[in-house]
Amino acid sequence: MKRSLPLLALISCATPSTPGPATGAPAAALRPEEVHLADLRQLTFGGENAEAYWSFDGKHLSFQANRGDMGCDRIFRMTVDPFSEAQVSSGKGATTCAHFLPGDQELIYASTHLGGEACPPKPDRSMGYVWALYDSYDIFKSNVDGSGVTRLTETPGYDAEGTVCGKDGSILFTSTRDGDIDLYRMDKDGGNVRRLTDAPGYDGGAFFSADCSKIVWRASRPKPGKELEDYQGLLARGLVRPSKLELFVANADGSEARQITYLNAASFAPFFHPNGQRILFSTNYGDPKGREFDIWAVNVDGSNLERITTAPGFDGFPMFSPDGKWLAFSSNRATEPGKGDTNVFLARWVEDVKPVAAVPTPADQVAKDAAFLAAPEQEGRGIGTKGLEASGAYIEKRFGDLGLKPAGDGGTFRQAFPVTVSAKPGPKTQVSLGGTALPADAYTVLGFSAQGAVQGPLVLAGYGIAEPSLKVDDYAKLDVKGKIAVVRRFVPDSPEFAETEKQRRSGDLRHKTWVAREKGAKALVVVDWPVAPSPQPKDWAMPTEAALPSPSIEGPGDAGIPVIVVKRSALEPLMARLSGGKRVEARLEVQLERETQQTFNVAGLLEAGEGKQPGVVVIGAHYDHLGLGGRNSLAPDKREPHVGADDNASGVAALLEIARQLTEKRAELRRDVLFLAFSGEESGVLGSSYFTRARGEAGMKDVAAMLNLDMVGRLRGNTLSVLGAESAEEWKPLVAAACEQARVQCTTGGDGYGPSDHSPFYAAGVPVLHFFTGTHSDYHKPSDTVQALNVAGISRVADITAAIARGLGERPALTYRKLPSPAPQGDMRSFNASLGTVPDYAGPPNGQKGMLLAGVRAGGAAEQAGLKRGDILVKLGTHAVGSVEDLMYVLNSAKPGETVTAVVLRDGKEVPLPVTFQESKRPR
Repeated sequence: MKRSLPLLALISCATPSTPGPATGAPAAALRPEEVHLADLRQLTFGGENAEAYWSFDGKHLSFQANRGDMGCDRIFRMTVDPFSEAQVSSGKGATTCAHFLPGDQELIYASTHLGGEACPPKPDRSMGYVWALYDSYDIFKSNVDGSGVTRLTETPGYDAEGTVCGKDGSILFTSTRDGDIDLYRMDKDGGNVRRLTDAPGYDGGAFFSADCSKIVWRASRPKPGKELEDYQGLLARGLVRPSKLELFVANADGSEARQITYLNAASFAPFFHPNGQRILFSTNYGDPKGREFDIWAVNVDGSNLERITTAPGFDGFPMFSPDGKWLAFSSNRATEPGKGDTNVFLARWVEDVKPVAAVPTPADQVAKDAAFLAAPEQEGRGIGTKGLEASGAYIEKRFGDLGLKPAGDGGTFRQAFPVTVSAKPGPKTQVSLGGTALPADAYTVLGFSAQGAVQGPLVLAGYGIAEPSLKVDDYAKLDVKGKIAVVRRFVPDSPEFAETEKQRRSGDLRHKTWVAREKGAKALVVVDWPVAPSPQPKDWAMPTEAALPSPSIEGPGDAGIPVIVVKRSALEPLMARLSGGKRVEARLEVQLERETQQTFNVAGLLEAGEGKQPGVVVIGAHYDHLGLGGRNSLAPDKREPHVGADDNASGVAALLEIARQLTEKRAELRRDVLFLAFSGEESGVLGSSYFTRARGEAGMKDVAAMLNLDMVGRLRGNTLSVLGAESAEEWKPLVAAACEQARVQCTTGGDGYGPSDHSPFYAAGVPVLHFFTGTHSDYHKPSDTVQALNVAGISRVADITAAIARGLGERPALTYRKLPSPAPQGDMRSFNASLGTVPDYAGPPNGQKGMLLAGVRAGGAAEQAGLKRGDILVKLGTHAVGSVEDLMYVLNSAKPGETVTAVVLRDGKEVPLPVTFQESKRPR
């Protein structure tokens, strides 16, 4: 070819569109491996013809060509059937990237003609192979015959590589207007410009998906240091060196950007498959000399890499017709030897055919593992579900297939532990209101209710809210001491409770129960009784009867008083008397029958090779999730599988990939690695807490480090958070080296606490890391599905974790650091006072009330007061503490600097300890 291929890559762009029947001369025969292509036709002959992009009616193609003595590219358009072509651009300056606008009567393209009629000078190659970013490039619009040229960009700098959204005509383009090479979007008239990317490096060649909801583009990401300095130095001179280009996908506004290829090659000209889930692109991946460019395909999550063309030379710039039946692309496959021509070709796309050029990658198995765990059939992997059992069995089999040794109970992979999965009223349970016994279907007993019998008068207490910060106290003028409080479900429809978090907190039934208990009530009755409109219309009627909530289990212990939820129909005959202040007696007797089931961690051991160091490295991820929802769901009105693809099918998929990598390189491993898939994490890190207790103090001293993978499925901006890096002084260089090797930007920091499975290990004196790709709007909702996973990113996280595990064997033991930090879960919701305790969510043994301490934070109030791991906190000031929730509620009502007496059970005896609350910080 006359023009070097990477220069073609620089100016590549694309946009969606649809053809009629293919016409033109027959071309060179397709190769047997090119099974997705048929009926190949060559549309241009001679010169350099490339970047052919469809009109929206599928009858025309725009393209650029440099023929004869032109000197640089001109814009052309062609009719496919019958074939004809015509020049669009004026012949002045250089032009590139022509795309039809919706309606197919206008085109956009970039041109340098305002900077001079001649072709711009070639880039200075004295500094090696570089591209020129001509600042005379601007984007123009014209009629399809070339008339009516209108300038759309006027900002100084390079503006080119424009593509078009078929829905509204908005334009994606690349510009240097803000000092870097970034993507921008503007309206079809050039107005309303907004920047979409801001990471240092080249971003270009972007285009929309057919529905314009997503974009895909190529990008370079120079490493900080010399590589970045070299990039910025060239950019200041209007140049860029075409180093490695990878593909990124994002929402159409640039959000949720994720890298989907890690080929370490020149990948460019990406285009969405009509199904929106696959991308065709050009790359020299696989050619050690970097000269062979072919069309490849990859899924939008980074899996299923497949080579589409295999002919020698160049194949690139693929673009589907709008109906998905035809593929236009550029190639020199029919070029006579020595001529170097590039021409436009057309081929019929064959979808349903067995691939013969697929290239298996770790992302494929990651995708398969995550898809199994996050399938709706697994019922959200909730405790007690068949789906959780099936998921554990799947992991167990994968451990065996990978060659890990069973490290569970009795020579198996399973480490079983009991979990309470349900509670239902026992035969002694009965409820009588105003002397009338209620039928069993008129009420429900909540799972955190205390058991026993109480009797007393009913007192209406509004919504049962007492929140000084909102200046709301439904108990302000009431005396409920020794009585049974009656409160409404949910919260008022008022400005004070407009925020979702305030609705959740004040509407939480367990919190309402704690407030009633603190006010002296000896039982609580909850009813979904709406407030009537005021003034009440004549035709106002009570809304439909709401369903009773399920008696769900929310951790160990009870709330200290009996609590039931009744139907409106059960309370309606008494409401007039209660509202009028008349005495209405009630009697509640609660008996709960709790069902306990065995769940299990899955444990597999990989023994190190020769010369191994003492101590085992634990790599863990939890495989349970929320089941059909419940109290921890952020879509509480939906009772359907919360499939938990990111949380935490992603972590388990990464765990299995790490096991594969380390097993294959076992000879390089210098410390044993124990792989643990935990159950019960969503119920309060139950599986990891059980493991640390069962291993015992001596056994935990043999754990060199714990690496936790929780929510690693949404790698965005190619940036990974590595939390817990302050738990050992040696972590940062280890992490930095592993991330650099994987070409992933990593942020490090934080202590070893947090609401995930690394926390019990850190509390037991083990250095930890928590790998995390960030929160998102699908968290704890049914919408956390595999479609949003970045499996290529998961594979990168696995690469980093595996590298750190190998690195741990090359050095002596880590130096454990216990650091003061913001409160972990347990104190997480406390925005007033902090105690600095780390709860063990499994709770005290034998049903004992109180909060079992897994540890205390360094420098925290609890440590200063003398509280320690293994204590059971039963009282704080005047408040009884029967559970983790009780502690949170106490801390929310306490003030920093206040000193109270904490009572703990230690070795069976009550130990009073004065404690001074510290200031709490909001959780990150």
